[in-house]
Amino acid sequence: MARRRKIYEGKAKILYEGPDPNTVIQYFKDDATAFNGEKHAVIAGKGVLNNRISSHLMTKLEEIGIPTHFIRSINMREQLVRSVEIIPIELVVRNIAAGSLCKRLGLEEGEILHKPLVEFYYKKDELGDPLISEDHIITFGWADHYELEEMVAMAWRVNDYLNGMFAGIGLRLVDFKLEFGRIWGEHGELYLVLADEISPDNCRLWDAKTNEKFDKDRFRQDLGDLVEGYEYVAKRLGLIPEDGILKGGSINEQLAENLDQIENELAERRRLRDLKAGKPRKL
Repeated sequence: MARRRKIYEGKAKILYEGPDPNTVIQYFKDDATAFNGEKHAVIAGKGVLNNRISSHLMTKLEEIGIPTHFIRSINMREQLVRSVEIIPIELVVRNIAAGSLCKRLGLEEGEILHKPLVEFYYKKDELGDPLISEDHIITFGWADHYELEEMVAMAWRVNDYLNGMFAGIGLRLVDFKLEFGRIWGEHGELYLVLADEISPDNCRLWDAKTNEKFDKDRFRQDLGDLVEGYEYVAKRLGLIPEDGILKGGSINEQLAENLDQIENELAERRRLRDLKAGKPRKL
């Protein structure tokens, strides 16, 4: 890793220059953070599980026509992704009341929402990622009408698909966060793709019967071992053996290295849609 040029380091991942033009290597760290970095720990195995879960979910979403930045996993902690210009907006899709929604509106945790709710947050750690409106996004030029429409449409599709997938393995998708990135074509075409990751780090996942939590709330609220929760999700998805990859409280590196790599066969032949080829509908 020392020989590679680091592009960016965040709380949970490091980005390195990729082997080919317009590619990036995304490295998943074992760091766990909460409350805008106020709570921090290094938990062995977290990065391995997030890499594997996100690689799988990104590939599945590509299969239903959601363009993503994911190309393939490289090893147990790294994946090759397309280089994108990240849009500084986080979309949070909520199906069940939890987290900041309960604090802001006085809702009881676990209340099922009448319809899924899409919220926008300005991606700015030093400001605490504040809640914003569509008008904020357009007024300050963080995204245009074409991009905003496309992000919302993809968020609805991702929610529909992941809800069904997780329900099929006995988990409730409470809420999740999405980030998007721009890819520019040779002639000024603008393409939008799903970026970052989809994992228990940015999804709330509860057991369908008991409501036991298997996401980062285990770390936020001291509800139990974080990696055991993530490992449970990976087992349900069929991504790791039933006896797990944790041995004696640490990751079994040899077993993790021998897990099949996940490759998105659609990545090289995907057909992206030029967002400026048509007019946006009213949101």
